[in-house]
Amino acid sequence: MSEKTSKKTTSSGDGTKLVIVESPAKSKSIAKYLGEGWVVDASAGHIRDLPQPSDLPADMKKGPYGKFAVDTTNGFDPYYVVYPDKRKRVADLKRLLKDASALYLATDADREGEAIAWHLLQELKPKVPVYRMAFTEITKEGIARGLENVREIDADLVDAQETRRILDRLFGYEISPVLWRKVRQGLSAGRVQSVATRLVVERERERMAFVPASYWDLDGTFTADEGKGAGESFTARLNSVDGQRVATGRDFDDRGQLKKSAAGKVATLTEATATALAAGLQGATFTVDSVEDKPYTRRPAAPFTTSTLQQEASRKLRFSSRITMQVAQRLYENGYITYMRTDSVMLSDEAITAARRQATELYGPDSIPQAKRVYRAKNDSAQEAHEAIRPAGDSFRTPGQVSGALRGDEFRLYELIWKRTIASQMADAKGYTATIKLTGTALETASSGEMAGRLAGFSASGTVITFPGFLAAYEEGRDAGSEPAEGASGDAGGTGSDGTGGKDKRLPEVASGDSLTGRDVIASGHETSPPPRYTEASIVAELEKREIGRPSTFAPTISTIMDRGYVTKRGNALVPSWTAFSVIRLLEEHFGKYVDYDFTARMEDDLDRIAAGELQREAWLQHFYFGAESTAEGLKAVVDNLGDIDARAVNSIPVAEGITLRVGKFGPYLEKDIPAGSPEGTDPERANVPEDLPPDELTAEKAEELFATAGPSERELGTDPETGRPIMARDGRFGPYVTEVIHEMNEEELAAWMEAQPTEYYKNGKPKPKKKPAKEKPRTGSLFKSMSIETVTLEDALKLMSLPRVLGQDAEGVDITVQNGRFGPYLKKGTDSRSLESEEQIFTITLEEALAIYAQPKQRGRGAAKPPLAEFGEDPTSGKKVVVKDGRFGPYVTDGETNITVPRDMDPESLTAEQAYELLADKRAKGPAKKPARKPAARSKSTSGAAKSGKK
Repeated sequence: MSEKTSKKTTSSGDGTKLVIVESPAKSKSIAKYLGEGWVVDASAGHIRDLPQPSDLPADMKKGPYGKFAVDTTNGFDPYYVVYPDKRKRVADLKRLLKDASALYLATDADREGEAIAWHLLQELKPKVPVYRMAFTEITKEGIARGLENVREIDADLVDAQETRRILDRLFGYEISPVLWRKVRQGLSAGRVQSVATRLVVERERERMAFVPASYWDLDGTFTADEGKGAGESFTARLNSVDGQRVATGRDFDDRGQLKKSAAGKVATLTEATATALAAGLQGATFTVDSVEDKPYTRRPAAPFTTSTLQQEASRKLRFSSRITMQVAQRLYENGYITYMRTDSVMLSDEAITAARRQATELYGPDSIPQAKRVYRAKNDSAQEAHEAIRPAGDSFRTPGQVSGALRGDEFRLYELIWKRTIASQMADAKGYTATIKLTGTALETASSGEMAGRLAGFSASGTVITFPGFLAAYEEGRDAGSEPAEGASGDAGGTGSDGTGGKDKRLPEVASGDSLTGRDVIASGHETSPPPRYTEASIVAELEKREIGRPSTFAPTISTIMDRGYVTKRGNALVPSWTAFSVIRLLEEHFGKYVDYDFTARMEDDLDRIAAGELQREAWLQHFYFGAESTAEGLKAVVDNLGDIDARAVNSIPVAEGITLRVGKFGPYLEKDIPAGSPEGTDPERANVPEDLPPDELTAEKAEELFATAGPSERELGTDPETGRPIMARDGRFGPYVTEVIHEMNEEELAAWMEAQPTEYYKNGKPKPKKKPAKEKPRTGSLFKSMSIETVTLEDALKLMSLPRVLGQDAEGVDITVQNGRFGPYLKKGTDSRSLESEEQIFTITLEEALAIYAQPKQRGRGAAKPPLAEFGEDPTSGKKVVVKDGRFGPYVTDGETNITVPRDMDPESLTAEQAYELLADKRAKGPAKKPARKPAARSKSTSGAAKSGKK
């Protein structure tokens, strides 16, 4: 039997049965259904993992585990340690296990859950029978089915998860240091995150290279002169001139040129020709050429998978992928929906019966088809959980039935899942699409010019729904720029094939040959649009389409690339930073295979094959890291043979002729080439790039504007009379500041300094090596808001660099200082801080005035209200205005109902509206903070041992 399968041993008694799940909330839900004789507890996620190499035991740091915590020379053996904050959890589970007659490992039904079960088995070392139990819904029926289908731990699933974990460790630990050296410290590379970042960067490159094309067309209103529809009007759009189709946006490429397929086949109207043609058609007589009615059928979308749930929640509820998964997790743990990490679109027979029964009750017997609908996944190899996301139970609760228990985001997501599930088993929507084609000849008028006598063809389309079917319950959303669903001519808020809003648009009853009069014929100019940026919904769809990553990884991947600063949100759009451009360029040029979309997808396929027992973990990792014996194609060989990487080239992006954007240590900036013939030592002209300026908006014109409006990036103010050091005013990432320039010794000066130092000796008489001088940190000071690089003086600079200023001491001998902080000037006495009214007070306030301020009681909320640090629009969930305020414990975001402290790694002054909305959504998702239980007084002190660790 594999070492990764559970081992059934003989029970030593008739104690309780212990069930271990992942989530504490889930344990409470399950305990309700199991009753007496069962104890349910939680591991609270993973209990152990690969440690950081720096956290390895001292005797292992120089051995084969020292680089990755994985021995790459011995079967890629991982070294695991229990998380420090999980040691007590493991001890508690061991204590419960002592009184148990059987152990049921009921972690989630995916690879991660299987791995958690295996790690629990390794740490708990049970001497009672062990069963692996999994269920896709926390209901009485779901628990019963889980108990009926217990099994052993699946060694292949554990192998697949372990392979993925080791793969990610090798990938990140080999490639990330290259980014630290050549781009910036603190960056990271990842198997999926780097590919996702590349998608966003490539889309922005397309937008930057995009050249818009202009084209014109006509819209008109037409009134039937005869027939059953006489007197009725409708709108139509020009589609041909003299029988030649009129160009539309899809006929132009991204360079603004007609595509080869359209060249010579379409007529391109200019503003002059379109205006002249419109004048000639005003009041002209038109004839109906044809009237066509085509049947319309639209099928419902499949039930939700993890991916499609994230996409729809983004489109309809404006949830980020992370929020969607957090809310879905709570719904699952509390028994409202089935397991939320799945690639499957299949519904169980019980679920199909429940959906059809409920659709019949709510929408009538005609709302369901005769035969049940069965959906099949496109990717059969990725079925980690075996049913789609749906309402839990063999009988679904309607949104009305759960409205008392669920609130806010939880209710909205449950309602979305319920609607999608019910609609998936309902009948097709049916109707018809009518298309009218008509032609007319332009009249000769003073304005029609050369367009007089030209034959203009117009068309109008409208779809009429005669039987709503599933649309009565649910309609799938679409991303901007996406194609209509098959068989549909429009969508909510969309347009028909004629672009005039054709959905449910009824046209008058006219027949071929009928006469119509044209009026209000208007020429309209258009410009082609660049490819739309990815949103969270569309990038999830793209990752799924390319089979990169797995549904459970999409949300953390998007969170990671945003947390790393590679991507920010502008509205719903994902915008790459200039740092992302540098990172992706380096990876493409030197690690091209590892950010290749097909290569990444094949890795996912291989992990699936390991999970299915078709590939061996060790052999696959051997090939990935070391390559085949006859080649040097493994990751190690690539890293070992990188050669020189030109960091300046990697961090340079041409913007226009003679202008380059550089990605510097403190942010992006523009640099102009030094003109030929300039004196030696001439510095290039530079200008900072605003952090909120998207890359595709940095045009040549915008670059020149930034140069024109940029003040001097630095100015020498003079020399400090005490130190003799030059004092400079500079423009930095966080605004203008002053600093002193400390001379750095060259090699000759350093050698002379070292020679002059006295020699010290060890006890054995050997000389100690001489240490280099400690690097002195220059004094700096931020400019006041009333100062600028152009106006600040040497005297001002010396004052700013002298801060904080000590005013004196209070009666108890505690120093009182005055200083300038991120949120303005303030006094500080020990831990007691008091705000000042203006920056000028920093240099004018006296000790007596400071003592008078401290003599007043400190006001917390009762004093004059401080103005907000930042103001945003209305929160998408609460509809209330969102602001950033400075509170007792630092800056926080609030909409008046929900408050959340701004994380330390976020700069409140550069916080975006989208980040503020997401912080509030995260706080709502977590619910109100629970007060910690009062702990009894400790009876004795004890010390914990070292972290328990162990290899497989």
